[in-house]
Amino acid sequence: MRGGFALLVFVAGLASIGCSPLSARVNEPLGRCELVGGEKLAIACGRGGAICAEVERAIAVVAPGVSYSAKIKLLSRSRLAATLVVNGRTLPEQNFAVMDGNLSEGSIKHFAKALATAIAEASKS
Repeated sequence: MRGGFALLVFVAGLASIGCSPLSARVNEPLGRCELVGGEKLAIACGRGGAICAEVERAIAVVAPGVSYSAKIKLLSRSRLAATLVVNGRTLPEQNFAVMDGNLSEGSIKHFAKALATAIAEASKS
């Protein structure tokens, strides 16, 4: 029961960080975000809605104007991985895990900021 409650809290948290239609934003020329495995959390936002929205927000702040794509894989309720392509160059896979529970709003924001930092650093080289 506890796991089910945590999942409910997580999904509610995703709604609060921007579960909105992203079809126009996801396919903008500078960036693209795709979530694979979102069905593991039964996200009803399509294409990873809230996770991609948070990633795109962080990148817009930390690396504005950089051409990128992000393919985020939801490996489990506590693990994410991302393949980033920055200016046509594929970066090493980025991995993120929560060791003491499930992903939360805060952990998604932390992951998004880490991806944005990796994109900003890659765009300088």
